[in-house]
Amino acid sequence: MNIITLSVLSLAMSTDAFAASITKGSTLKNPRILSAIKLGLLFGCIEAIAPIIGWLIGSAGADYVEAFDHWIAFVLLVGLGVHMLLESRKEDDDDEKELAPNTKRSFIATLLTAVGTSIDAMTVGISLAFMKVNIYLAAAMIGLATTIMVTIGSLLGNVMSGWVGKKAEAIGGMALILIGCGILYSHTYA
Repeated sequence: MNIITLSVLSLAMSTDAFAASITKGSTLKNPRILSAIKLGLLFGCIEAIAPIIGWLIGSAGADYVEAFDHWIAFVLLVGLGVHMLLESRKEDDDDEKELAPNTKRSFIATLLTAVGTSIDAMTVGISLAFMKVNIYLAAAMIGLATTIMVTIGSLLGNVMSGWVGKKAEAIGGMALILIGCGILYSHTYA
């Protein structure tokens, strides 16, 4: 996997966290840069750890599935991409309640949201275990992309909440589908 593919993968992994941060930002009257950076770092760190966990899980079984590992990567990435596309079509009535004002309960809700949006990165980590990928570089790129996207999303949440959040998730889903198809193509026809 080259650096361009890793960059696209990193951006795709950050889109659901970006959508969540827009929702969080829309609940804040005057979002501050320091608060946005803290939120970005929280999401980014969790998102960076998740693919390493997935990679460890996938590596444990990589020797047993080497002959069809590209199919596993394809199914996981395309499945996740389709899931993200379907999620982008849903209405979010409860998101604002989940990420409401800054309280201890709100922090726990935000933390759970960060963990929830990182599940896809763990699935990608499983896929990456079947390829020759430097998982630490991939995890760092995913974490950095998520940190940047969440910081921007929380700052622009008031302005963008109505029209960008779900579109970003749909674009991320399409990127994952294309990456999954590219992996299958490169192993089958290359």
